[in-house]
Amino acid sequence: MSQSQLMGIIQRLKTLQEQDDSGDVQSRFFEVNGRRVCQVKYFSGNDTFELEVYDKDNKAQKYPFDNIDMTAIEIFELLQEENER
Repeated sequence: MSQSQLMGIIQRLKTLQEQDDSGDVQSRFFEVNGRRVCQVKYFSGNDTFELEVYDKDNKAQKYPFDNIDMTAIEIFELLQEENER
């Protein structure tokens, strides 16, 4: 994975923030080779992200973030780990 992929993740997260004018929770999935690795949701009410990380059985663990950069780094690392498998 390259630095440009990290910038792509950040851009997708910024788009979540910008599209949130409906009051609905916005979300995006991140996949590697057709396998869903995680989903991120943006909550405009408290300006936070929730990262759902899927294991091999598609069971999810949720992690809250209040910082776009930390969210992006976590997604980047998850995708990198998946690519190395």
